[in-house]
Amino acid sequence: MDVEMKDAEPSASSVEPEPEKIIADSGVAATVSVSLHPLVIMNISEHWTRTRAQMGKPQNVYGALIGKQAGRDIEVMNSFELETAIIDGKVVILREYYDHKEEQFKQVFSDMDFLGWYSTGEKPGASELYVHKQIMQINESPLFLQMSPGGGNCTELPVYLYESVIDMIEGQARILFVKLPYTLATEEAERIGLDHVARIVSGGESSSSKTADQLTAQHSAIKMLAGRVKLILQYVQAVEKGEVPKNHEILRQIKSLSHRLPVLQSDRFNPEFLTQCNDVALMTLLGTVMKSANNLNQFVNKFSVSYQRQGGRRMRGLFL
Repeated sequence: MDVEMKDAEPSASSVEPEPEKIIADSGVAATVSVSLHPLVIMNISEHWTRTRAQMGKPQNVYGALIGKQAGRDIEVMNSFELETAIIDGKVVILREYYDHKEEQFKQVFSDMDFLGWYSTGEKPGASELYVHKQIMQINESPLFLQMSPGGGNCTELPVYLYESVIDMIEGQARILFVKLPYTLATEEAERIGLDHVARIVSGGESSSSKTADQLTAQHSAIKMLAGRVKLILQYVQAVEKGEVPKNHEILRQIKSLSHRLPVLQSDRFNPEFLTQCNDVALMTLLGTVMKSANNLNQFVNKFSVSYQRQGGRRMRGLFL
């Protein structure tokens, strides 16, 4: 009977070890305030969806966060992807690819800095902590944004932000994640883009957006205004021809209305109109020049690679 009881007792070696502590206690206060732009969420969602479609199954994706920081206020404005490699079962960030991407985004977004990194998953674990330590070699106090695809609900986004702190656990210094609150910050261009992405579909009717409805309403209002101005013009012409008797009250109101629209006068309207046309033409020209420069840069890179290969073959032929 004693033998059976001893067998039933779990041995010390069979007891599973407690999981490693990754997230700090709720009592640890956040040290920064973060504003998150929707463009970052859209980039991460597109990155994860594209990777899943290519690989045929869901996989964690990794990328960098860029934005602006002023004291304790951080604004995460954009992101780009990072290349990784699996070495000994652990995710390793390829530093050479990051350096190349950093040089590129600095040329376009010179006022933005590297703020941290993002990944997908349910909650931070040992693998995320391992990647975070690699990112700390670039930024001493990086942010960590984790998106949980399909893990959201109707009240909050499945996006969580963390910062890292060093805490003493069992006499050893450990890096832990502290959950950060954040607010959504949008610009006019982002709101228009998001409005077109998030279509409102009701029943079997065709989809439409709030922006399209607003533009349709503005078009109707302008059309109605043009019709009424045309009616006023016809009235004034009829009064000048003597077809309609003069009504001084109506003529005073027409004069007051015409004075409220000074932009339509030729001495002010033409310069402003030409300035706006020049700005649009300049932006179009700038886009064309940038596209041509990009194509030329790609051509030069491919030519350089091809020339180096041919030169290497020639040198080997001379030595042989």
